[in-house]
Amino acid sequence: FCTPCLQECLKPKKPVCGVCRSTLAPGSRALDLEKQIETTETTCNGCNKKMFLSKMRSHAASCSKYQNYIMEGVKAVTKEPLHNTRSFPNRFTFPCPYCSEKNFDQEGLVEHCKALHSMDAKQVVCPICASMPWGDPNYRSANFMEHLQRRHRFSYDTFVVGDYDADEDDMMAQVLMRSLRDK
Repeated sequence: FCTPCLQECLKPKKPVCGVCRSTLAPGSRALDLEKQIETTETTCNGCNKKMFLSKMRSHAASCSKYQNYIMEGVKAVTKEPLHNTRSFPNRFTFPCPYCSEKNFDQEGLVEHCKALHSMDAKQVVCPICASMPWGDPNYRSANFMEHLQRRHRFSYDTFVVGDYDADEDDMMAQVLMRSLRDK
């Protein structure tokens, strides 16, 4: 769930589940789901190592064979060969648009702005959006703090894997095909 949708579910005096709308008990955890994640075994698509789902995310982050598996999927939907990363603008560190402090990663910029600029109403250009191929370096967001919280809760590079020229429809088709093949 995105934060705004989840917050809507939690607004009523008796919060409800975002899926089935049953009443939620405050502070209760989805123990059945946690148990299922802890006890369901899966296999890494890169190195074929077996592990529980609860360990898969950290494993995938460090498994070079899994990274190669992902890159194969990206290459399959890329219309041109992958570009040298030097031709891309810096999409890893950003300046604060309010105070010009530099070298924030995306998460650091969000935290910095929440901590120091949450009440600043000045219209500013989002440095993250401006670094994207589709970004307008002159567009000033009317509510930058809301924009940050809605648009930049994740890094685009997590999903794009460095190739911003891949055809989105082809990439979605490839993802669907891979998900059908994966167990």
